[in-house]
Amino acid sequence: MAEVIRLEGVRKGYGGGEAPWVEVLHGVDLVLHEGEFVSLAGPSGSGKSTLLNIMGLLEPPNDGALTIAGERAEALDDDARTRLRNRYLGFVFQFHHLLPAFSALENVLMPVFAGTGRLPAGAREHALALLERVGLAEHAGKRPVQLSGGQQQRVAIVRALANRPRLVLADEPTGNLDTQTAAEVFALMHDINREQGVTFLVVTHDERLAQDCPRRVNLVDGRIAPSPALVG
Repeated sequence: MAEVIRLEGVRKGYGGGEAPWVEVLHGVDLVLHEGEFVSLAGPSGSGKSTLLNIMGLLEPPNDGALTIAGERAEALDDDARTRLRNRYLGFVFQFHHLLPAFSALENVLMPVFAGTGRLPAGAREHALALLERVGLAEHAGKRPVQLSGGQQQRVAIVRALANRPRLVLADEPTGNLDTQTAAEVFALMHDINREQGVTFLVVTHDERLAQDCPRRVNLVDGRIAPSPALVG
């Protein structure tokens, strides 16, 4: 399988000046391949959010190499990181962060418009097809306040797919949902992974959901800890 993202010896810390230097990630090595569905687990303070920020090109590492779809990324400037992010990556968060003044369809199209400053041909049709795939075609014109929590999170997943990413980074995407709705949203991501070959890396504290992932990565004290593959 083709590599989607590779981290080699990635280190990240914060501080300097009068603040003490604290290293959060200590030489992380990690490779994700096309079509994988991977859970990222670890205790609070282990560096999961920092790792996702680096993989998502939201901040650079202090040291090490980061390669996305064959392109070296650790030393890119802000504009180049933004272009690479819009081309290859999608994001889903615990809180959906939908814009309340816009419809579900308009929210889905936001990253497409932000990436190019316009809507390319077929973008609207692609967004509507994705909404139909998650059972929300008839709600495309509704604003977030008119949708349930599970429906809002499904819109957020569709938004993450609007730019046809190679990799979706999901940070506690079911953490704000009840148990049944969380299971439904997680199952939806699995379905999209199988149908479209999109790679997913999902942070979750829900052990039952984590066990449904074919592969699990454990991050402990800023280092990848050995863990057996799980059968999903």
